[in-house]
Amino acid sequence: MPIHSKVKQAIVIKEVEKPTDFEAFEILNVLDSYYNSFQIEVARFISYYYFSSLGEALALFVPKRAVNSEQLIVNSENELPTLSDEQQEAYNQLLKKDKALLFGVTGSGKTEIFISLMAKTIKEGKQCIFLMPEISLTPQMQNRLERYFDKRVAIWHSKLTKKQKEKILDAIYKGEIDIVAGARSALFTPLENIGLIIVDEEHDDSYKSMMKPRYNARDMAIYIGDRLKAKVVLASATPSVSSYYKYDVIRLSKPFIQTKKQYHFVEGVGLDNGMIKKIEQNFKRGEQSLVFVPTRANFKYLYCKKCGKTHLCPYCSVGMALHRYAKHLKCHYCNYTEAIKEECIYCGYSPLTSERIGTVEVKEIIESRVEGIVIEQFDKDSITTPTKLKKALKRFETKESHLLLGTQMLSKGHDYANISLSIILGIDYILGLSDYRARQKAMSLLIQIAGRSGRAKNADVIIQSSNADFFREYINNYEAFLKEEMEFLRDLYPPFVSLARVLVSHKDDTKGAKITLDTVERLKSFGEIEIVGHGKAPIEKIANKFRYTILLRSKKRMPLLKALHAINSPQIEIDIDPVEFS
Repeated sequence: MPIHSKVKQAIVIKEVEKPTDFEAFEILNVLDSYYNSFQIEVARFISYYYFSSLGEALALFVPKRAVNSEQLIVNSENELPTLSDEQQEAYNQLLKKDKALLFGVTGSGKTEIFISLMAKTIKEGKQCIFLMPEISLTPQMQNRLERYFDKRVAIWHSKLTKKQKEKILDAIYKGEIDIVAGARSALFTPLENIGLIIVDEEHDDSYKSMMKPRYNARDMAIYIGDRLKAKVVLASATPSVSSYYKYDVIRLSKPFIQTKKQYHFVEGVGLDNGMIKKIEQNFKRGEQSLVFVPTRANFKYLYCKKCGKTHLCPYCSVGMALHRYAKHLKCHYCNYTEAIKEECIYCGYSPLTSERIGTVEVKEIIESRVEGIVIEQFDKDSITTPTKLKKALKRFETKESHLLLGTQMLSKGHDYANISLSIILGIDYILGLSDYRARQKAMSLLIQIAGRSGRAKNADVIIQSSNADFFREYINNYEAFLKEEMEFLRDLYPPFVSLARVLVSHKDDTKGAKITLDTVERLKSFGEIEIVGHGKAPIEKIANKFRYTILLRSKKRMPLLKALHAINSPQIEIDIDPVEFS
């Protein structure tokens, strides 16, 4: 319908009598796609629980379309993977559960169990959704799935072009797809008969959307599975405390291929001579290495040795990240860019120093010291498209490149047999985050990165940390860590209580502060909720807006939701079950 002379698409939720008290335009055209009653029902839940409009929630879904063709059932002639006794036992237990957590150490063969469950689901005439935390995992998984299910697999994520999406949707509408695999948006594709939802790497924060609706795809998989009576399998080598506490646990305790892994803890900052020597020895043996750096590119800050101040973004109260190749400073919150500063803008001292080593600098150091080594930079600055990702992984798989260097992307479940050395830099930075899950994040990250090596041969793992005793205690027993962490979280944090974060941002600092205090006063009238704290956000300013937060806690979810709906307004943003606190 025309709004301000433009034709807009809209969604009809229900039909009513034509109003008489205002002018109503005629609908110009009815499209051949529609949201069915189940999609609308789930969207209503998302809208209510995650504090978005119904339109924002419905926009997550891909509408259905009526196609007059019988669903094709094509059985793959390829044999299914042979399961070990432990895998077979886990598979049999999963068949008995509506929802469960598959807790399998790295390299234990979880994928073979997924494929067996998918094959059984398809044989029963139903379809599968396979979720991965982000698209960096999809090329390798796509190859594995297509080996067994051929063209009955569709890979779905936000980086697909409009044409690619239309082609996949056409195949779904025609009944030519049995499995949709991909990032969190794959959960909302228009499959008609879902029988199985798998959430791999379920601990990963990438499943939580940072924009409205701020839903968590892992939790929505459980909700949708319950509504559809579909089986839901969460899986991880380092499951979240919440999932470990809430769901039946099925274990895979041994790697599929038994190898020896030696852990070496070293103190210090950055890449040292011992690490470089190890990389060189590994390279000369024809084996591959992995180096993890906690910050991407030259994502490090300039600070003044004299006055101790960090060079901040003028629009956001965060350090400007140094990107040496592009020869500029960039704010990773509002994208403001400026030339590299030599002099402190606060006291005039020169030169400024950079705080932490980044991937670009590590790459330069290794290349200058190890002749002939080819390094694959694996971070969001280098891997900007699915094509670049596939090419980078292919080069490493075929040994055209010898070392994977990157950030958190390295921890996401990649499986390469020839990695026999992992170096983990700056893990204490993760441990020191102002986040109640900092210990979980650091421990999980270390185990996941270490798990990329030693898949098929013995390996060394070098960990740079001043907290060796903490990591050493749990590195081979994550379940013991989960049990101890549960006691740390009990009565204070999820899964034992519900958290919500109220965010206020305003161009006028005084008005932002007043909205925050007014909201706190209103919240005080509600029982069964606790105001944990309120005040300026850790990052006080983004895109020229001053930011305030209120953190709420409640032992019961319904009183918390009731209070939040009572205070909800366009001036605030509500994040239920938050994973980001900056």
